[in-house]
Amino acid sequence: MSMQIKCQETLRQSDSRFWGEIFGLSIKSGREKNAFSVEQAASLAGMEPSEWQAVESGQVPENAEQLRSMAGALGFSNAQLGTLVLFCKGAWQV
Repeated sequence: MSMQIKCQETLRQSDSRFWGEIFGLSIKSGREKNAFSVEQAASLAGMEPSEWQAVESGQVPENAEQLRSMAGALGFSNAQLGTLVLFCKGAWQV
């Protein structure tokens, strides 16, 4: 029984990591499309460059405010942000 639970936890963590990386790649793509450096995009979003880089590397934002500020910096509409979050919702499910 514990083997099954351990496997399920490992699968959830892997799934979350995968979707976090997909989310991060989407953010990176949006930044590059705008020809922003990490520093420029982070500044526009009111973040530290290390925080922005962490998101691009797969660490998803923990609150809606940070999501909205990143989307605003990239010029994403609310619909685009909602679609991206819905698509990558597995990133927040650990």
